[in-house]
Amino acid sequence: MSFQLKPHQVKAVKEIHNGCVVKGGVGTGKSVTALAYYYTAIAAGQLTTLGAESDTLPVDHVPLYIVTTSKKRDDREWEAEAARFGISSSSSDGNGVPLVVDSWNNIQKYVDVENAFFIFDEQRLVGSGAWVKAFFKIAKANRWIVLSATPGDTWLDYAPIFIANGYFKNRSQFLREHVVYSNFSKFPRIDRYIETDRLEAYRRRVLVEMPFERHTVRRPSDIVVSHDEVLFEQVWSDRWHVYEDRPIRDVAEMFAVARRVVNSDPARLNGVMRLMEKHPRLIIFYNFNYELDMLRTLGTTFNIPVAEWNGHKHEPVPTTEKWVYLVQYTAGAEGWNCITTDAMVFWSQTYSWKVKEQAKGRIDRMNTPFVDLYYYSLISTAKIDQLISKAVKLKKVFNEKAVSKNWAPFPDGEGDSPIVHERAELRREARATGVRPVAPFPNQRAEAERQRLAEAA
Repeated sequence: MSFQLKPHQVKAVKEIHNGCVVKGGVGTGKSVTALAYYYTAIAAGQLTTLGAESDTLPVDHVPLYIVTTSKKRDDREWEAEAARFGISSSSSDGNGVPLVVDSWNNIQKYVDVENAFFIFDEQRLVGSGAWVKAFFKIAKANRWIVLSATPGDTWLDYAPIFIANGYFKNRSQFLREHVVYSNFSKFPRIDRYIETDRLEAYRRRVLVEMPFERHTVRRPSDIVVSHDEVLFEQVWSDRWHVYEDRPIRDVAEMFAVARRVVNSDPARLNGVMRLMEKHPRLIIFYNFNYELDMLRTLGTTFNIPVAEWNGHKHEPVPTTEKWVYLVQYTAGAEGWNCITTDAMVFWSQTYSWKVKEQAKGRIDRMNTPFVDLYYYSLISTAKIDQLISKAVKLKKVFNEKAVSKNWAPFPDGEGDSPIVHERAELRREARATGVRPVAPFPNQRAEAERQRLAEAA
């Protein structure tokens, strides 16, 4: 073969076993490592990079199935990696090993496959949905491994892996033996886990670590941008839908409107324009369509190519000297890479630290020619931005319900409440005149209680 595995990859190949999770940071070469394991341990081939005297073709032509992200499948990245081993998706080419690469969305198509080897790329085995059920069926009849940079935050995330390895009969047994639910919650909420020593032992069995000392240095920066404070206060304090001129109905709508006020401020566009003077090639991650509409104007402003990867467009990274690549978090946070730029901008924040970590890895690859990689997060001083930022930096998932659990209830029905209207009117009057109302604004809990007593009377 015309390549050499890195020391951390060689070590991992020797430790990988059926039913394990190969845990390596983004850009550490998990794909090549998994293929090397298949080539030697499953297909009985030999590689000089793993200590053999010579490279030999596989003896056992075990079918190879790779379940990955839609983008990675469409870009044919796995086929390119497999070609280095002489493995082709056509059984008549190379050494004749059957290769099938498909996305997680199509995992149900392979539940009847037997006596094959599966590589599950990126951890999607969370919960008890259709993908997990299909995974259980496949795992019973085939050999398999999972590749992931972030395999799990909680013990419940590991439950499907533990069950597939036979440590538990089903999810119910796992919950019964290791989960304690809160007694003070209206919905099933996990309070704590018990007998975690046993779970730690299981995790040590299934995890194969790929520690790797990178040659790159990540240089993250928070770029503070302004926002419309008056408009934001109308949403956050008055609970007023500033785009539809009505009271906000519930917590979810309040957070959505608050984020729109913050994320659609022109100051963010100015911030990106300043960064483009320093970095002519930029990857920009965003959340919502209204953000995309603003970002598209960069093409006409700078007269440069603007390409997109989202639910509607799957365009490749431009190859010109200057460009902007707009990527929606959900569609493109993982499963692709780019080594032609050293800079990335997070236009708005994601609720999940995992998603942000995966996004950062798109330019942090083993073969990138850059040493310093720059990550810019556009963050305002608005309460919503600060709350999300705090959760992500603590490696937690931002939870709207947890933040709002002590808030007064939102009005029922169409959200029409005299108190909401009253507070909104008082604040608008105070801002217009510059004079604070005589009485301070009442506490939200007190307001709710006052409203309840008035209705009871």
